Amino acid sequence: MNNFKLQHKRLYSTLCLLLSIAVALLLWSGISSIHSISSVIVGPKAVFHSLVTNSASGYLWIQVRDSLFRVIVGFFLGFVFAIPVAFLLGWYEGFRTIVEPWIQFLRTIPPIALIPLVIALFGIGTSAKVAIIFFAVFLTMVVTIYQGVKNVDVTLIKAARVFDASDSQIFIHVVVPATIPYIFTGVRLGLASALTTLVAAELTGSATGLGTMIQQAGMYFRMDVVLMGIVVIGIIGFLLDKLVLFLEVKFTSWQEVRDNA
Repeated sequence: MNNFKLQHKRLYSTLCLLLSIAVALLLWSGISSIHSISSVIVGPKAVFHSLVTNSASGYLWIQVRDSLFRVIVGFFLGFVFAIPVAFLLGWYEGFRTIVEPWIQFLRTIPPIALIPLVIALFGIGTSAKVAIIFFAVFLTMVVTIYQGVKNVDVTLIKAARVFDASDSQIFIHVVVPATIPYIFTGVRLGLASALTTLVAAELTGSATGLGTMIQQAGMYFRMDVVLMGIVVIGIIGFLLDKLVLFLEVKFTSWQEVRDNA
């Protein structure tokens, strides 16, 4: 088995993934066949039928398009603002002393608690949904990247100082490259936060979106549509995460990682 894994690593990974999906579908089918909960946890066949029907009518794609727009805009804004704040937190003690307590305070507040305030400030348009997603993404990425700046190997900084490198040179040539893996980790966690906050963001009032679709389907007890929406959000998150992992491999090929194979 070990030789097969080494020689056909990609094939082995694909087979394991297919096996995992098959087991999950079997478990799902088994649970949905239990009479007492079958009306809530509908089977994969009903969900797949709902997926095909709503895709063919175009209804599902409208929800995906509008939700993706909100997620991407909220994530992009969170990323743009988190990068400088995280580096300032990690590099300047004075800034850290003033700002870090507020970051720690704000990140304990669930985004859903901000909905009344956000509606009062931004109304019920797209900006309100983007603001809630931004809040979740920004705090997640700041904490992750800040930790990366703090964890830069002190030996590297001392070695740079031995060669008379200035603070700005150390920051650009030592701290920033060493933090890149943490930035990608922050991007992955930020995307996950954006998607998990999507339903809460669309509670601010929306006619379209995956979160809205799930809420409306729940009100009418359309559990096939509810589960379809949950599965679609999961698939989008999975694909975005794979995309970030692909980019991370491309941009951090110099990094030594542990290979479990």
